[in-house]
Amino acid sequence: MGLLSDPNRRRALISMLTRLNAPICVVCYFAGVAWFMGLAFEPFTLRTYMSENAMGSTMVEERFPAGERALATGREFAAHKKKVGGMPVDWLVKNMQDRGLEVFTQSFSRTLPFPDENKERYIVKGTNVYGILRAPRAPRTEALVLSAPCSPGDNNNQAVGLLLGLAQYFRNQIYWAKDIIFLVNEHDLIGMQAWLEGYHHTNTTGMSWSPLQGRGGSIQAALSLELSSDVITSLDLVLEGLNGQLPNLDLANLFYAFCQKIGVLCTIQGKLQRNDWDSVSGYNHAVQTMMLMVMKQASGRPWGDHGLFLRYHIEAATIKGVNSFRQYKTDATTIGRLLEGMYRKLNNLLERLHQSYFFYLMPSLSHFVSIGYYMPAFGLLAVILLLRALDLWVQLNTPPSTTQDGVADIDQQSSPGVLSVLTPLVISHLTGVALYALPIRFQETAVEHFPVSETEAVVLTAIAIYTAGLALPHNTHRLLSGEGTEQGWRVLKLVAVLYLAVLLGCTALINFSLGFILALTLVPLAAFVTPHVPKVLSAFILVILSPACTLLFSVFFFQELQDMPVSFQDGWLLYLSVISQGILDHSLYGSLVYPLIALLVYPCWLLFWNILFWK
Repeated sequence: MGLLSDPNRRRALISMLTRLNAPICVVCYFAGVAWFMGLAFEPFTLRTYMSENAMGSTMVEERFPAGERALATGREFAAHKKKVGGMPVDWLVKNMQDRGLEVFTQSFSRTLPFPDENKERYIVKGTNVYGILRAPRAPRTEALVLSAPCSPGDNNNQAVGLLLGLAQYFRNQIYWAKDIIFLVNEHDLIGMQAWLEGYHHTNTTGMSWSPLQGRGGSIQAALSLELSSDVITSLDLVLEGLNGQLPNLDLANLFYAFCQKIGVLCTIQGKLQRNDWDSVSGYNHAVQTMMLMVMKQASGRPWGDHGLFLRYHIEAATIKGVNSFRQYKTDATTIGRLLEGMYRKLNNLLERLHQSYFFYLMPSLSHFVSIGYYMPAFGLLAVILLLRALDLWVQLNTPPSTTQDGVADIDQQSSPGVLSVLTPLVISHLTGVALYALPIRFQETAVEHFPVSETEAVVLTAIAIYTAGLALPHNTHRLLSGEGTEQGWRVLKLVAVLYLAVLLGCTALINFSLGFILALTLVPLAAFVTPHVPKVLSAFILVILSPACTLLFSVFFFQELQDMPVSFQDGWLLYLSVISQGILDHSLYGSLVYPLIALLVYPCWLLFWNILFWK
């Protein structure tokens, strides 16, 4: 405190920070990147452990015997699904009633803002079927959910069969202290959204659905099951939910503990567990796994039906059965016993899962990186913005230089007008509003005048507005106040740098992965862009580091991480698909990534673009 309270020492510190500002910023940037890359190294990670005492032991005896019968039920379900051309509602209702459940249905419909070409749907109508197993030993104030989406074609029939088999087995047990809801939802996430909104009496997306006639208690946890083959070689755990939310780490720990007990091969991000952490290949494997989690979390989209439960503070995950033609095989009976063990432990909960971490990264199922370890990597990037803001503030408060005759430099002495700073700020954000609102509103006009589909019209309109926005704030300060002053761009940059620091900080607190990826690209340009750098080269770098190009590079990088590289043409088509899916996710489920980019990140980037061409 003495250093800051002493005026002489404070001036010396500020003088040192401004004199060494650029070197310190460069060191902080590379230190932040190095810190993040080191998170996958074993000394930086912690071994997973169970924090919830009620689930601390896996000493339960799993006895589920009916795996083959569940697969036969799944084949029967597939035959009825093919016969009716959709979900066999009557057959499901009858089978659930035969198993002693209280069975209810919910119809729903949703008209998409534009056709979803990936799944070839526009007007979606469907029915959810769910059965409730009432708790025989409790007042029925709490519930658990086991769901299986009814997917088109031959997908996930085995999961529905196993769900019905577990329902029949659970019905004969007397130790349940919570209601168990067995849910088969149609149209994947849309059906799940309708059911959750009906269960919690909310309607945040404008979907039309019929009220639920039956309810259980307050949902404590949920698992979504996806099996698409009779032969399963491993089980993959999916954690990433809407807007980057993650379930409590104890849920992942519970899954891993029972996989270890029963002897089931388990993966995360499709990557097997490795023990050679000290080797280069082992470290690369851990980095790939962690980066896949970062990329998925940054997308903000739910990567399974479980992702929508997290919005309601319900801890949930998706378990996917994988058939990768390995020699190791797992039968349906073993998977059923794993689920039985997990639900018996969740049945013991006296309160919601809360003792373990909600913010973490996982380079493997046996290790995790807590928020206390990965936040310094972001902090090292964010401090660059604060250092640059300090440097700009000192420059603005430095007395103007004088000429040989003792007259102050007029350009340095004149203070910038309010409009010269406010005008680019307002126009940049109006451009962002146009990028957010106009693509969907103008799709019909675009289809009438151009030979494109509705989806192509939305995506191409968004790209056109994004590109046209580069010209709108360009030298807008000259429209009202003539030539800009030297002090003017410094004031604008000071505002933009502080704006970006607050924006990235708030984003990282909600979705660390998204905030860190944006910081990697936006912090360098924010730190060093000025009107005095070479225009052509700097403009090229700014475009390369823009949000749109960052998304394009992320698409190719994500495919590389999945060991599925694509050509530039296929990558471009995938890029357009990602844009349309991001807009759809916002309209259907409330994903915040698209409005964040359009209304805040893109206008902030436009401010730096305007600074580059300041005259």
